[in-house]
Amino acid sequence: MDTTAWRRAVTAKARRRATGCAATLALALAAGCASTPPTAQITAAQQAIEEAERAQAAEHASAELSQARSKLAAANTAIGGRDMDEALRYAEEAKVDAELATARTAAVKAKAANDEIRASTRVLVEELDRNTEGTR
Repeated sequence: MDTTAWRRAVTAKARRRATGCAATLALALAAGCASTPPTAQITAAQQAIEEAERAQAAEHASAELSQARSKLAAANTAIGGRDMDEALRYAEEAKVDAELATARTAAVKAKAANDEIRASTRVLVEELDRNTEGTR
């Protein structure tokens, strides 16, 4: 084997080793991330549930709030079982369900306020009509 062929062989072997090391390092980092509990997402889900409770979602969107609570409990159970990917998924779903409960509650309250304003407007129009009939 001449010198040039030998250098090419050594360079190719070094590249394969470097690629293998990089892949191993990437897998190790990914595994390390997956073994960390998703505390930020759990906290965000808890805060979203608390916000929904303050908005009275239990009264107006109880199904969504109940789902959020169940999924948060499932996230905590998954953490106990060391399934951090599942815990992350449940935590994110719990947050979304709690936000949905808050939004539905806000929509119900807005509709009630709108209905009340329409009723008040109707009464005012009727009174105005009665008062203008007497002056004609």
